[in-house]
Amino acid sequence: MGRIIVISALVLGLASCTPSKPEPEPAGILSSQSIPAAMQGVQAKRLFGAEARGSEHSPAAYGSYAKGCLAGGVALPETGPTWQAMRLSRNRNWGHPETIDLVQKLSRVAAQQPGWSGLYVGDISQPRGGPMLTGHASHQMGLDADIWLRPADNLNLTAVQRENISSISMQRANGAYTNSSWTRAHHEIVKAAAKDPRTARIFIFAGAKVQMCRNEQGGDRAWLGKVRPWYGHHYHFHVRLNCPSGARGCVPQDAPPPGDGCAEAEQWVRNILNPPPPDPNAPKPVPKRELTMADLPGQCVSVLQAD
Repeated sequence: MGRIIVISALVLGLASCTPSKPEPEPAGILSSQSIPAAMQGVQAKRLFGAEARGSEHSPAAYGSYAKGCLAGGVALPETGPTWQAMRLSRNRNWGHPETIDLVQKLSRVAAQQPGWSGLYVGDISQPRGGPMLTGHASHQMGLDADIWLRPADNLNLTAVQRENISSISMQRANGAYTNSSWTRAHHEIVKAAAKDPRTARIFIFAGAKVQMCRNEQGGDRAWLGKVRPWYGHHYHFHVRLNCPSGARGCVPQDAPPPGDGCAEAEQWVRNILNPPPPDPNAPKPVPKRELTMADLPGQCVSVLQAD
């Protein structure tokens, strides 16, 4: 299965790295003439999806969340004291060391919640980031992580069980409200993730954001501004990290609007319950084109070529 053996320091959340190569030199988007012939005309997801392990570089995130790659990625161990990585066959438990550390830290918070022993961790990134073969447009720099909303009450799941078990939906009324499976523990785990200064955004369904707004009484509510309503995130929530401090070549996302964002989430709920009529003048959606290496930062060629 090509499993990766990770030193015990990483298991403790103190990841270290002794790469044999420096990070690739900064470079802009490559012209097609600068891309090796073997990579030209090939979907980038095929190239990155074929990599089984991280590159031997210093850790670095290049590009943007939906057009980028990851140098020197490290693997979240498949099982730890307070987490289990799910869907191991996908080999998407790789990320920037800051992401791995945040996930481990958050799992320890989760383990303190009633009925939780830790976290079930979904997709983070492929070993070298880049476009994924299936399922995501983002998660390309190792700075995004999906956390299951199903309470992790059994951290002894086998690899087979992790392929077949599913998370649990927390929504009702198409995401306008939380259902009876949502608990205060969910609130506290999302809150802990949002309050980590490395977190840029958290994506979760609108009903959960509204519920958290109503349940968070008094005190500092600034963290709620990072929790953004988004489609589909009712089986898991998505943590997005900021570009690491001092990172070269990592393109940050604009900061969320000021404030707690609760009025915006209420509007999302109203639109779910009473959808506005379609705009007859709205432009027709343009089918997405598959990314090639010409769409990605120049460093991504070096990331693929490295040992």
